[in-house]
Amino acid sequence: MKARIGVMRDSAFQFYYPENFEELRRYGVEIIEVSAISEGQLPAIDALYIGGGFPETHAIALAGNVRFRDSLRRAIDEGLPVYAECGGLMYLGEGLLLEGRTYPMAGIFPLVFSLEKRPQAHGYSIAEVVGENPFYPVGTVLKGHEFHYSKPLEANGEADGLRYVFEMKRGLGIQGKADGLCRNNVLATYTHVHAFGAREWAGGLIRAAVGFRQKRAARYP
Repeated sequence: MKARIGVMRDSAFQFYYPENFEELRRYGVEIIEVSAISEGQLPAIDALYIGGGFPETHAIALAGNVRFRDSLRRAIDEGLPVYAECGGLMYLGEGLLLEGRTYPMAGIFPLVFSLEKRPQAHGYSIAEVVGENPFYPVGTVLKGHEFHYSKPLEANGEADGLRYVFEMKRGLGIQGKADGLCRNNVLATYTHVHAFGAREWAGGLIRAAVGFRQKRAARYP
């Protein structure tokens, strides 16, 4: 049976490499489009991929969809694998600070992101996986790119219960050359990866999805 991988795809999250979808489909994945703006709850999926975009321009709508955010948190607490990049990372934080007002987001990581007038990172990136996570073996080297105007406020690492599993060899990451926030089966990063430049990405996402599907089937036969 095919793995069902959700893709957060709406006007807030629309930066994806088409080749990433092609690579998932090549392995038989069924891709389910998900909207954090218009849907009331997360559909039945085996993993979730949240790409980049501009959540800051949709902060009111994202913050207002409380039912969806609650369903996402419940799914993550139950072990749903989630892979998030850039805008997806921002959405998984506590909130977005815009013009003096904080808009609540999913609350998976204890970070509030602010938007700056100038890019906070822009260019190619290289990240080495240095910690255990649901998608990549330790020692994997990922080539990608960073481009964002946001930055986390007061990211104090372990003091905030944050666990980073990427070490940036090129690029800035989330803070102090650290990237790849990990909690349970969630991995969130500022680095965008292309399936052909990070061959481990598709396989890791699919393995995590299949593993979650099997555990759920065993729990609820």
